[in-house]
Amino acid sequence: MLAVLIIAASSPAIAQAAPVVAGRQVERLDRGLVAVPAADGGNHVSWRLLASDPKGIRFTLYRDGKPIARVNGTDATSVHDKDGTSASRYEIAAGKGPREAAETWASGYLSIPLDKPADRTAPDGVTYSYSANDASVGDLDGDGRYELIVKWYPSIAKDNAFSGYTGETLIDAYTMDGKRLWRIDLGRNIRSGAHYTQFMVYDLDGDGRAEIAMKTADGTVDGAGKVIGDANADWRSDGGEVASKDRTGSTTTPDGRQVSRLQGRILKGPEYLTVFDGLTGKALATAPYAPPRDPRTDSPTQEQMTEVWGDGYGNRSERYLAGVAYLDGHRPSLVFGRGYYARSTIAAWDYRGGKLSMRWLFDSATPGNEKYGGNGNHQLSVADVDGDGRDEVFYGSMVVDDNGRGLWSSGLGHGDTMHLGDLDPNHPGLEKFGAHEVMRMSGNRGAAMLDAKTGAILWSTPADKDTGRGVSMDIDPRHPGEEAWASNSRELYDVKGNVIPGGHPRAANFGIWWDGDRLREPLDGKKITKWDWTTSSEKVLLDPEGMVWNNGTKANPSLSADILGDWREELMLPSADSRELRIYETPFSTTERIVTLMHDPVYRLGVAWQNTAYNQPPHTSYYLGAK
Repeated sequence: MLAVLIIAASSPAIAQAAPVVAGRQVERLDRGLVAVPAADGGNHVSWRLLASDPKGIRFTLYRDGKPIARVNGTDATSVHDKDGTSASRYEIAAGKGPREAAETWASGYLSIPLDKPADRTAPDGVTYSYSANDASVGDLDGDGRYELIVKWYPSIAKDNAFSGYTGETLIDAYTMDGKRLWRIDLGRNIRSGAHYTQFMVYDLDGDGRAEIAMKTADGTVDGAGKVIGDANADWRSDGGEVASKDRTGSTTTPDGRQVSRLQGRILKGPEYLTVFDGLTGKALATAPYAPPRDPRTDSPTQEQMTEVWGDGYGNRSERYLAGVAYLDGHRPSLVFGRGYYARSTIAAWDYRGGKLSMRWLFDSATPGNEKYGGNGNHQLSVADVDGDGRDEVFYGSMVVDDNGRGLWSSGLGHGDTMHLGDLDPNHPGLEKFGAHEVMRMSGNRGAAMLDAKTGAILWSTPADKDTGRGVSMDIDPRHPGEEAWASNSRELYDVKGNVIPGGHPRAANFGIWWDGDRLREPLDGKKITKWDWTTSSEKVLLDPEGMVWNNGTKANPSLSADILGDWREELMLPSADSRELRIYETPFSTTERIVTLMHDPVYRLGVAWQNTAYNQPPHTSYYLGAK
């Protein structure tokens, strides 16, 4: 049964210009009132505290029209209603303001039906189906509530290392009431895989409504049914080409078939960057995509690609990253990257007055930038690390300043994961913890904690092979700051690099603020656990049946973010048949009064880039852990 959120207003909201907090444009959000069965009986009811709220703001909570709780200016925006039932209806009012209402999610989650796409057939005759993949959120209509944006993944999607046809990537938008708003079909000329389509959902022009931006191509169909570029163009290789200097040869697909290394690759043809209207999916502005394949030509030969990118079949040159950054300190810009194993190129774009314009282009191949080559990651992060009010772009072991110039490169090389935030409250500024792959560049380091402003190595762990995972979160209140661990050893480290006896949680993947304390819980796939530091063991808090995770061994949810209720995070998962998307809400009350994490600058941008390549959890700009 579909549980419905209800807003007290009887007429549709009109979008207002985005408010400004501490000089930055932020989202105008409602209270996000939500109620679920509590872990110890009755209902848990929670709502947002906003960054724009007056200090000490008070609230009144109503059940079925009657006041049941007065929440003073120091109490958490979380109430355990012991007398609440599955039929209870709640309202919340700030001071003497209007009430916002919500019904109880009787099952502990909100079920959103999905419109699963029909099966399709690739040019080689292979039939493929679709599954719901990564998701994001944004206020698409300006009413203060989030809508959901969902990426549909074809069953023949492939990593860049594999050739073959992949099927089209589709992007849907849904309201939390379960209405599909639109569908964008990226078309045959955008390959499908974890590294190809990163979709940014953000209010880019400050009008109070979020847009969606992503890489497009000839044949992309927007949400209004209009085709971008040439509808008949097919830039996919049939595998017949020969690259004399690249020894293209053949490769084995994940399903065991031998195909040309070029089959299905898209190495020619125009590329675009498009901003779509959030409410309708209509294309608002399209520009030639930057960073380009190769600035010397719009259609490079494979010899040129090998020289510039390291291969001639699109493994390195077709790996994309994306994010949002406040490069002027006030308004958001788009950041789109190409390449990171060897050459790293990053472009910043502004969407203003209905037009796209490129702010700057960074290229590690530019003379003087050589030290930045080979230092990119499978994802990026964004934060103001030098204290000038403007954001920097963390691309892995390298950082680009707000002006498009390199800030620093640690030289530790490529890695699969990194975490950026105030991980150590006793160290000035922010810190970055990451795992590393290239032993010759990292100096046989498996993972390292860096000063985010300078790139100085604060401490590191040894390794003699690729370290694929690493994570930082506060799971043990006995040690100040966050704990960190990596997949190459059983050691758990405090934030200063000292070993904590007893080992670490089984997975080094995601984290989620779920129960009532300030510690973060490990999240792996669809399972949330609580780390017991006294016994070095994990207790399962949530492992919902019938739901799945995304992206194979990466085992990430569709989304984990603070999208409703108080400051704790929700877990969004697709069902095994992709007919349903569920939003799980914490059943635990809390005594912590914390502003919604979506009004924290580092965290909100982390939610925006969470769907980029190898998904990573967002962190806050301040230390959020045990006091």
